[in-house]
Amino acid sequence: MKNLILLGLLVLLFACSPEKEKIDLSGKWIGEISMQDKTMPFEMQIQAEKDGSIKAEIINGEEEIVLDEIKKANDSLHIPLHIFDITIDVKIGNNVLAGTYTKHYEEDYVLPITFHKGENRFKSNSEKEPSDFSGKWEVTFIEPKEKDTTEAVGIFEQNGTTIKGTFLTPLGDYRYLVGIAQGNQMKLSTFDGNHAFLFEAELQSDNTLKGDFYSGKEWYESWTAFRNENAELPNPDSLTYLKKGYDNIYFSFPNLEGEKVSLTDEKYQDKVVIVQIFGTWCPNCMDETKFLTQWYDRNKDRGVEIIGLAYESKDDFDYAKSRVEKMIKKYDVKYDFLIAGTNDKEAASKTLPMLNRVISFPTMIILDKNGELVSIHTGFNGPGTGNYYDEFVKNFNSKMDSLLIE
Repeated sequence: MKNLILLGLLVLLFACSPEKEKIDLSGKWIGEISMQDKTMPFEMQIQAEKDGSIKAEIINGEEEIVLDEIKKANDSLHIPLHIFDITIDVKIGNNVLAGTYTKHYEEDYVLPITFHKGENRFKSNSEKEPSDFSGKWEVTFIEPKEKDTTEAVGIFEQNGTTIKGTFLTPLGDYRYLVGIAQGNQMKLSTFDGNHAFLFEAELQSDNTLKGDFYSGKEWYESWTAFRNENAELPNPDSLTYLKKGYDNIYFSFPNLEGEKVSLTDEKYQDKVVIVQIFGTWCPNCMDETKFLTQWYDRNKDRGVEIIGLAYESKDDFDYAKSRVEKMIKKYDVKYDFLIAGTNDKEAASKTLPMLNRVISFPTMIILDKNGELVSIHTGFNGPGTGNYYDEFVKNFNSKMDSLLIE
């Protein structure tokens, strides 16, 4: 209700404003999404070209997400967010853009959003010397209703008041986080088009952290952490496995032309096969897709195939197909895709009954040239995790090289 009231006030503000001065859209803007009585900030660089076209980039530290489908009509901007079925629609005001952030694949998912020109996503309001938050932290996220907990590892780098880093979880990482240290408090945020994450924490007298995690419209967890340079997560190759009574992976799903495809098809015989369980709505899946796309382009002639099993947000073949086709175009993907089901994990698990369950999107299954199961890798810690990602790439390349020369 509060979001609707705020949205109404924004609309009224624009309706009652005097004629607007011509605004230069080019430059760096700070976007602010209103969610859960909080403001989640992010950075966007806009470039208005002389031909009237507009491009933009969402910036999360080292990450730049290109937005190249922006449409301007009179005093309005329509901004599709990368490959996702999500848009930002704003009115152009006097040095402000204001409107809505909408997830079209979810019912009633509309949040107010504003932009103003600026350099820093978080404003410093403390003159106190910032505490040191750098290093590795052993983290526990706590869901308040069911009291479910998730163990994680936080890795942060700090330069003065500026902090960047991420959280690694058994299901994948929270990607590129950027923020600020103010006295004994820190704030971090990231926005990749789909995920809108805000982390807040306070350093306690015993050098532990207590914090809050806000995600989008309604997800909330509290979290605690203590320094531990030896903090580690479970082996991602141990979490998803074959149930008793099964000896391998089997499936038959339609490709984008509606034709059933199975691992027993001739195309996949006598080849190493990577099966990617993913969804186009999932930013971590896109990190993995980008990695696999580049790897496949370099290695496709070595006797290897990749099959992406798409689990999309709607139980509609044509909708799922359109989302996958957009992803293929954006990333120039040349491996195969099948429409496998919806992104409900319980429903997804039923489509692959030989697995203990589908724990995470993405999940990567590797089969050798004889069609035998080699490994099942749960989640994906992407390039935002630094050395963890580098170690994954090293191990993946070593494993694939050994399988491809057999």
